[in-house]
This record gives sequence, structure tokens and C-alpha cells, in this order.
Amino acid sequence: MLRSTDRILTTHVGSLPRSPELLEADAARADGTLAAEQHRKALRDAVADVVRRQVQAGIDVVNDGEYGHASTQSIDYGAWWTYSFDRTGGLEFVDDPDLDAPKRSQPGTVELTSFLDRRDFAAFAEAYTDPRSGIHLADPDLPPPAFPTATGPLEYVGQDDVAADVDNLVRAVRDAGAAEGFVAALSPGSAARISNRHYRSEEEFLYAWADVLREEYTAILDAGLVLQIDDPSLAESWDQVNPEPAVEDYQRWLQVRVEALNHALRGLPADRVRLHVCWGSWHGPHTTDLGFEHIVDQVLQVDAGAYSFEAGNVRHEHEWRVWEDRTLPEGKVILPGVVSHATNVVEHPVLVADRIERFARLVGRENVVASTDCGLGGRVHPQIAWAKLETLARGAEIASRRLWG
Repeated sequence: MLRSTDRILTTHVGSLPRSPELLEADAARADGTLAAEQHRKALRDAVADVVRRQVQAGIDVVNDGEYGHASTQSIDYGAWWTYSFDRTGGLEFVDDPDLDAPKRSQPGTVELTSFLDRRDFAAFAEAYTDPRSGIHLADPDLPPPAFPTATGPLEYVGQDDVAADVDNLVRAVRDAGAAEGFVAALSPGSAARISNRHYRSEEEFLYAWADVLREEYTAILDAGLVLQIDDPSLAESWDQVNPEPAVEDYQRWLQVRVEALNHALRGLPADRVRLHVCWGSWHGPHTTDLGFEHIVDQVLQVDAGAYSFEAGNVRHEHEWRVWEDRTLPEGKVILPGVVSHATNVVEHPVLVADRIERFARLVGRENVVASTDCGLGGRVHPQIAWAKLETLARGAEIASRRLWG
């Protein structure tokens, strides 16, 4: 995994805007009107184009825009994790209202409620249901999204899909002359937030997901690419627990998920693994987010070489201070978000440089790769998304001149 040895390198978190042509091809594949081979070609061409655009924008460590993560199932609720349902056997859609009923936690325990029962949603219900507010949330008049349930042993069946992901990106990186490429993959903790009717315990379910997802991790790394683990569940699950738990209880709940992830990563090269943590990328107040200081120690326990986290949006920018009293482990890198998906305002390059320099002074310039808070695709207009990547690169250039002279 590249480090900022003589200048500040740049990357991003993953999701990038899909072209109209790819969106049309994905829709046609889902409804059966586009042959698989035709879709594969459209996807390959789209990945080549998005990698080329990243390089032109000044991004060093690029990806496939998560273009291969579009689900063929009738779920439109975040391709970053629903794609995994296509790649996992043992899942079924079960018509049972009890599975989606909000759950309540008890003192000393943590129980996730339904997604739409989040405390942030409840506190700002008027804003979340007002179409004039600009908040991205499902239409409250529509039925809640359906997710599958584990009804049998989990099994990885996504070999062809992940092979296409890595092949498309390896080709595109080579052809565009990119410095390095990464592919995002789901964490066990995030995957296990669906319902379970097969495994005897939550821990058993987590480890089953760990064994399934390890196959995807291995395929990405074997292709010579960097593996990014997407694990927003470490941070944003806090808001999905009612009533609000004690921090210590939540940390114990997280520990099991960290251990399951490390089980999935056992023996894999940590220096080519990066972990992404966020508080959920939807637009909203986020007043019930848990502070990074309460989970950073669990995050650093993950066997990864780099850690990506939100540091550019106004709810979490101040948390750079956690690095004042923590030492980044030897050989590790941080990928702080210095431009945000949470605003349509394009950050000024000098502000981006200021944010980068702040982290460089704390953990060492060679240990900082400038990134985005979260995925830009679907959260800001494509024109704004690309402008944000360009200002990220310009800010990194300014910071490099300041830090290296």
C-alpha cells in the first residue's frame, strides 16, 4: 500500500457517480432485457472511464467507483452492501412482519432496531419527512425496504462477480497509469445486520459471514489490488440502538465484530488492507452520532494497514483531536476525510490543505493519505462530486509544498 513518502497522496472512499449509460445497462440487466455479455462490456467500459477520470482529477489511489456492486435484486437501498446478497447463498426474502419490528435493548445488552427507527430519524422526524428539507431518506409513504434473511448455511457464490471486479480494475489501472487500485468489500459486522433464522447465536452468524467474505477479500488481494473493508457498522450502529446504550456496553458489542473481522483477515497481508469507518452517509443532522474518541481504540485493533474515517463534515471535523493523545501504531496510515459528501459546497483547496496539515503534524506526513469522508456517488451531483475530487488533489498539492518545502 502506497505511503506519502515525498508528497501527500490522494484517494477516496469508494462510490462514485455512475454514468447514464451504466445506469441504463444496470437497469436492463435487472429486468432481463440486456444479455449478460453486453452488461459485462458496458461495465468494463464504464470502469475504464471512471479510473481515467480519477487519474485526470489528480487521484493517486483509485477504484472502480463500486460499479460492480449494483444489485440485481429488487433492493434500492445502498449498493455498497446490498450487492453482497447476490454473492451469498443461504439467504431468502421472508414475509414475516416480526423480523422488521423495532427491537428494544436492555441495560447491559445491545440490540439493533430497524433502520428507520434510528434515534436521529425520530428526533428530526419532521425534517426527514419534509421533501423540502433536502434530506435523503426513503419516501415515508412507501413500504420500508425489504432485506433477505439467513435461512440456511451461508455460502459465497460471488466468484464470477468478484473476478469481474478485479479484472476490470486491474485493466483500467494499467491503461490509465494509476498509481494503485483498491476494491471495497463488506465487513462481517455490516453484513450481519440482516435477520437470521439459521444460526444459533449472533456471534455464530458473524463468524459465518466472516468465512464467506474472506473469499472475496482473498480474491481482491490475490489480484494484486488493495482491499478496502467497508464497516460503517462500527460507528453508525450506535444510532440504531434504542434506548441509547451505555458507551461501555456498545464497546463490548463492537469488540465481537472486530474479532470476527480479524478472523476473516487472518493470515492476509495487513499492509494491503484499509478499513473504512463512517457514521452513515445519508444527509441529515447526525446529532446522535457517537464520538470517534469512543470507538477509535476498537478501530485500531482491526488488522489493517490503513484507517479511513470522516474528518471533513461539520459533525466530526473536530475529532482530529483524538490523535493528540494516541500514537498511531508503527507502519500504519490514516486516510482522513478532508472533503465531505455531506455538503454541496466544494471545499476550498486551502481549507483541504489545512485539514491535511493538521493530521500530518500529529501522526507524521508520511502516514497521511488525503481522502473523502464517504462515497460521493448518489450523495452529491456528479458534477459536484468530480469538483470535490479535483479540489482534494489541489489541496494535497498545497499541503505537500508546506510539509516538504
